Amino acid sequence: MSPDTLDAPGTATAGAVTGTVPAPVEQVYDPRARLRKHKALVYTLRALVLVGVLAFWEFSVRWWLDPFFYSEPSLIWKKLVTWFTDGTAQGPIWEQISVTLQEAVYGFLIGAVAGVVLGILLGRARLLAEVLSPFIQAANAVPRIVLAAIFIIWFGLGMESKIATATVLVFFPVFFNAFQGAREVDRNLVDNARILGAGRLQVLRSIVVPSATSWILASLHTAFGFALIGAIVGEFAGSTKGIGLLISTGLAAFDSAAIYGGMVISTVLALIAELLLGYLERRLLKWRPPSQIETVAV
Repeated sequence: MSPDTLDAPGTATAGAVTGTVPAPVEQVYDPRARLRKHKALVYTLRALVLVGVLAFWEFSVRWWLDPFFYSEPSLIWKKLVTWFTDGTAQGPIWEQISVTLQEAVYGFLIGAVAGVVLGILLGRARLLAEVLSPFIQAANAVPRIVLAAIFIIWFGLGMESKIATATVLVFFPVFFNAFQGAREVDRNLVDNARILGAGRLQVLRSIVVPSATSWILASLHTAFGFALIGAIVGEFAGSTKGIGLLISTGLAAFDSAAIYGGMVISTVLALIAELLLGYLERRLLKWRPPSQIETVAV
């Protein structure tokens, strides 16, 4: 074999003679697998934190704190089991949950729609917004517990007074977000649309509302929690059914387990609503590129 043959590039003997190391095979980067691992880690840590808090609470009450005031996670669990198996003094627990949910959902829908519509309209009507601004601020400053009592006087102990309280609590955060979102619209987009012949309604529908969507959806995440608070506060002030009535009855009987049990149920309802609203937001904002916070785990 000639030396030329040994030195020829690309031949089988060239690599053996010169000792060339073959290029390593590149590993395929899978962002979805990494994201799944990150989520699994997050959920595991959350579960550990929850277990740690409950364990600390349980042992603290047994060793140091007075269970009459602080109750225990085990007693709260027994109270919840009793409610879901035997019912409550006011009737089946599912009836209480249904009443509170109806009040919260109706208040959420009415308050959200009113807040979005008025927020966008006043956000685009500067003169009207300046005239009504002190009145809106004054209405927002009224304590909610006072409004709950007034609504009970106006509408009675039925669902109407609780829906009114939930509506007020939802309206203001949604209104202010929608108002600010309408104000933050890019002026150049509006001017270009008007140059192209778009009317006020077309600008509102095609530019203002889509631009304010992120602001509105951000407020809706907390709005349902406010609706639930409004319903429970109204029930606490006076009602014949609902989670707030269970908490109020537990307070009157110095039953701390019942108070915490009502809080647990309302918290679970709020978390479920948050998951549903998060899913709705992802569906409506599929066109938006992920932010840096959303992609940090990928």
